[in-house]
Amino acid sequence: MRTCFLALAVAALAACSGEVSESQKAAVSAEVEAALRGAYDLCKPDVDERMLALYPESGPVLSAAAGRITRSRDTLAAQIHYFWRAIGMNMKEPRWIWDSLHVEVLTPTSAVVTASYRIPHKTPRNQDHVIARAMTALFEKRAGKWVIVEEHLSNVPPSPDEPSMAPPEPTLSGKKP
Repeated sequence: MRTCFLALAVAALAACSGEVSESQKAAVSAEVEAALRGAYDLCKPDVDERMLALYPESGPVLSAAAGRITRSRDTLAAQIHYFWRAIGMNMKEPRWIWDSLHVEVLTPTSAVVTASYRIPHKTPRNQDHVIARAMTALFEKRAGKWVIVEEHLSNVPPSPDEPSMAPPEPTLSGKKP
């Protein structure tokens, strides 16, 4: 009896393991990539709402960015709206460029995206500027829609010739150069 139960348990686990065929991987990858590209298309209206639509309507959402961790959709929504209204709407001629975008399909309903992107634009003072980041995001398919349930965003350091808003780094002696 015990052997029979164990065999059934192993069979059930194997059935639930989410073996993904190559055609399923291709389909999931295309759907997740399309969701990202659609949300971050800066030529279409309501950018902040499309960005926010990438996250589930309810349940926990974990987002790590700028040294902070956000655990709720409401807080994340406030951050997205702030970014778009304070920064995004002030960018002139912005273009979202995916430098690399990799989708690793885990199961038919989950995938991890690792990507890097940049947003070249002109500032309100007509100066060239680029926002560049790398991201890792865990997507789940919920109610037929791919949503981000956990993510980490990292800023790409500015190039040496790019002006910085940060104060100069102190030297080893503790004095500023």
